[in-house]
Amino acid sequence: MGKRIFILIVLLMSISLTGIIAVQLYWVKNAVKSKRSEFEDNVKIALAKTSERIKEREYNEFVDKHKKVFENSESISTAELKNYLFQQIDTVAKKKFTFGATILEENFKIPVDFVNSDTIIIKRFSGKEDFSQTITYSSDNGDFKSYTDENKYSRLLKYPSWQKKQVEYLFSQNQKHMPIHKRISNRELNNTLRDELGKRNIDQEFKFGVYEGGLATKIKSGYFKIDEENSYFYPLLEDDSGNSNYKLYVTFPNEKQSLLSSMMYALLLSLFFIGIVIAAFSTSLYQLVRQKKISEIKTDFINNMTHEFKTPIATINLALDAIKNPKIINDEEKVKRYVKMIRDENKRMHGQVENVLRISKLEKNQIEITKEAVEATDIIEEAIDHVSLLVSDKQGTINTHFKAISSEVLGNQFHLTNVVVNILENAIKYSEGTPKIDVYTENTNKYFIFKIKDEGIGMTKNAQKYIFDKFYREHKGNIHNVKGHGLGLAYVKEIIDNHHGTVHVASEKGKGSTFTVKLPLI
Repeated sequence: MGKRIFILIVLLMSISLTGIIAVQLYWVKNAVKSKRSEFEDNVKIALAKTSERIKEREYNEFVDKHKKVFENSESISTAELKNYLFQQIDTVAKKKFTFGATILEENFKIPVDFVNSDTIIIKRFSGKEDFSQTITYSSDNGDFKSYTDENKYSRLLKYPSWQKKQVEYLFSQNQKHMPIHKRISNRELNNTLRDELGKRNIDQEFKFGVYEGGLATKIKSGYFKIDEENSYFYPLLEDDSGNSNYKLYVTFPNEKQSLLSSMMYALLLSLFFIGIVIAAFSTSLYQLVRQKKISEIKTDFINNMTHEFKTPIATINLALDAIKNPKIINDEEKVKRYVKMIRDENKRMHGQVENVLRISKLEKNQIEITKEAVEATDIIEEAIDHVSLLVSDKQGTINTHFKAISSEVLGNQFHLTNVVVNILENAIKYSEGTPKIDVYTENTNKYFIFKIKDEGIGMTKNAQKYIFDKFYREHKGNIHNVKGHGLGLAYVKEIIDNHHGTVHVASEKGKGSTFTVKLPLI
């Protein structure tokens, strides 16, 4: 995959993921906003219904209280009878229409508390209406006698609308001058509010308070204080003109938590899907990066393997051509030298192939590693002897600092020796100039620890993350400036893991590296 295509795919995936998350967050935000708006509307409706119910209760109680006064004639202070007469005569049609009304105006003394006097007078109206219509029929030529047709009817009236207006006026005047705590109780307001809120599926706890002209009244639930941002209010006990001196405030201490709780299922579902999208994107991106890296490592490995095989093959071909030379074929000493060269190069190629096969078998658990009690210090010394010629060839040194008291571990001597050899060869290969290597050993209660420190070229922090991965080699421009396939440290990791130990590296670019291996003691 080309670099541009890879960047384009990552960019498109990132834009898609950002868009999906943005849409989800926008939906969640709008859902919360809509839920809050619905909650606010329901609260305001509940407050309005509460105010109406209390006002209606007050009015009914007032009417019931004074109902007997209107029915009891003993409360009448004065009465006045008024008569009205209306008559219309049509001389042409010989018709006469008469309307008469009698209205009884009775004055009642009602005891009140809001004026200086103890009573106030209101009026009750009742009456009677009489209707009559007279028509005279006569003949101009005397064919029949004249006669008169007269219709009369009456009806009694109570005029309830007039009385109702007086009662309403009296009620408004009475309530206007009465303190709020005498008109309503905390218990009634609390129960009415709870009932109206419950009808709208609002069952969370609330606090309320009634304020008059901005000042708190006695009607409140415990310690109540207005929260301008989170309080809801509605005029309480409005008069006929819609005016009121009182405002009912309500707050919900757990409003936000309850709002989120009611949407928790939808929010969790949304977050779950966002998590799936992020996880899928991260996994896809990781796989893309990993496949790209594997592709680069594979190409690097093939190039290195080809380079490693090219030299011995060329050497073998040159040796064979030399042996074919008539001057050399009769020289037994030279023939033996060339044959030895061919064998060595063939052995080197075989060893490289074995390294690849060994690491592959280790990953598939196809190699059975038999373990026995071995001295780790002896294994380290054997490995140092194995690479001593390489160090001497570069005029380097290996210094040992053995401080471990106990070094007996359960392991395979052959593979553990290869582990130490691989780390030492790695230190030699990546040392510019004269290799200077230090080997340390020490103990803890449960582990044998050895460290191999070099003063080589070191490695970057990024390289340290992947140094034990198969085929990984840090790029340095020319990938063939140090021979190898990136299998040595992968083999080290597999063997140490198989022995239930750990291996890690600490390194700084230009200052060298330190490999630390921990193996459990017997």
